Amino acid sequence: MYRLTVRDHVMIAHSLPDPFFGPAQGLHGATLVVEVTWRRRELTRHAVVIDIGEATAMLGEVLDGLRYKNLDEHPDFAGVLSTTEAVARYIADQLSTRFDTAPFAGLDVVLREHPDAWAGYSVEFDSADVQG
Repeated sequence: MYRLTVRDHVMIAHSLPDPFFGPAQGLHGATLVVEVTWRRRELTRHAVVIDIGEATAMLGEVLDGLRYKNLDEHPDFAGVLSTTEAVARYIADQLSTRFDTAPFAGLDVVLREHPDAWAGYSVEFDSADVQG
């Protein structure tokens, strides 16, 4: 399996209003380092998984919708606890609408809250060994 990963970061605010989350119940900020890995079984005819510039631009577009936003007020998170895991899935879902998933095996999103804690979400695609 071939992989290509790009990384960016996003600053958000949110609260997790449930006693389970202790002090994180209150409004607080977070800087999330976002790593996205595209996976495919075969390389393209250009011998790449995906163009690094294209992958970076797609990730930037998705993150631009979150940058400096309070997720408590973001319409896509209405009624959703914006945990790191939920934000990872949101990013994966948003990315998956921006490219043809057919030649890819999957997509992995990892959000690093700090050097000792991270969460992620993976999506598997029904892929063929297509060389595009």
